[in-house]
Amino acid sequence: MKRIIALLLAALLCLCGCSREEPADGPEEREETVVLNVVTSYGVDDGNRRIYEEAIASYEAATGNRVSDDSSVSNEDWKTKVLTDFMTGSEPDVLFYFTDADADPFINAGKVVSIEEIRQEYPDYATNMKESMMAVFSDGKHYAVPSSGYWETMFVNTAVLNKCGVQVPGPDYTWDQFLSDCEAVREAGYTPIACSLYEIPHYWFEFAVMNNGSLADHLEVPTVDEGGHLVDDEVSRKWIAALEDIRALYEAGYFPENTLTATDAETVAMFGEGQAAFLIDGSWKVRYFTQNYTYSLHDYAVSYVPGKGARSASDAVGGISMGYFITRKAWEDPARREAAVEFVFHMTSEEILSTFVTTEVTALVNGVETTGLNSLQQSAADVNVRITGLTGAVQDAVSGEAKTALFNNIQRVVTGQMTAAEAVEAAIRLNENSQ
Repeated sequence: MKRIIALLLAALLCLCGCSREEPADGPEEREETVVLNVVTSYGVDDGNRRIYEEAIASYEAATGNRVSDDSSVSNEDWKTKVLTDFMTGSEPDVLFYFTDADADPFINAGKVVSIEEIRQEYPDYATNMKESMMAVFSDGKHYAVPSSGYWETMFVNTAVLNKCGVQVPGPDYTWDQFLSDCEAVREAGYTPIACSLYEIPHYWFEFAVMNNGSLADHLEVPTVDEGGHLVDDEVSRKWIAALEDIRALYEAGYFPENTLTATDAETVAMFGEGQAAFLIDGSWKVRYFTQNYTYSLHDYAVSYVPGKGARSASDAVGGISMGYFITRKAWEDPARREAAVEFVFHMTSEEILSTFVTTEVTALVNGVETTGLNSLQQSAADVNVRITGLTGAVQDAVSGEAKTALFNNIQRVVTGQMTAAEAVEAAIRLNENSQ
């Protein structure tokens, strides 16, 4: 581990003066160059992509290794591909992935190495992280070293709102006010909600569920009886009501006309280019807009998702849901094992994580300090200060198969091909069958 630390401390020097062919410690100290296979969610559309690429470059400069990167946007297709790769023996050496039920298939199959096992050989591994913020899996062990966390809330295009005579929402924003604002935006010729119900409906689902329940009971999941029928209780009723709320928004014409076929990238572009007013997304979009819409950055602000019932608009979704896993495949190869540990150590160091974090949650023991925020980042910081409650995403409490079925069926629900109750029942039946 001392060698790892020495190598990584040399990273910045290497970036400034060392060639990629001549690492700081000298090529003679490494018997071979390892090409490390890495998969993350930092795809080309991710706001952190450039920072991720720079972090890879500094790792390569410090170690002499090379990274073969196969990252992509973290939609359901990407998750399915990751799990399929594990089933076919094509898993990467290092995986940046979700730390919820989505990871259960490869953890239960023994395909990744626990932090406890890694520390037997590398005692300092992940010791810069708060243990209380590292995900604990069903066997009581930790497998993923957390990266920067996230929050989810609503972004607003202030230029669009101004043209429509709509005020920027505050922490007391209600669902009724939101519906009124959506109607004003629609009548002015703009799209109220930038959302792809085809590809990324889950942000709206998440808050729709919370709006029909509360922060305290948000992580409760419906159940089915022995016959596979949905149990009629408060939990199932709030999920059904959530889908019906989304259907009402669709029927009112508040989503894009092509919401059933458009990609997430296309609907986000509608928001960025001043064609849509509201966008529910995550903290990563702050960096995305900063990098891709610098000319109109002053037109965007982080705001609040409208509240309904027991939920206040200042109650949000957030936490740390992703981390770095080292696969058993890499661990059993001594050279690849060393390279993988070096990579995770590097990517989760204070120096590197401080380049990813602006307003996000972090598990670092010492935290990070941020200065010089732009207008969008500052609005995010201002909103975060006023958050009254934070919870994880309930979708993370169900299996990937159930989640995929539910989100695919949202299109059928909003177009009347399936009832909300049928969609929930089908998903929960899959969820319980997977346990």
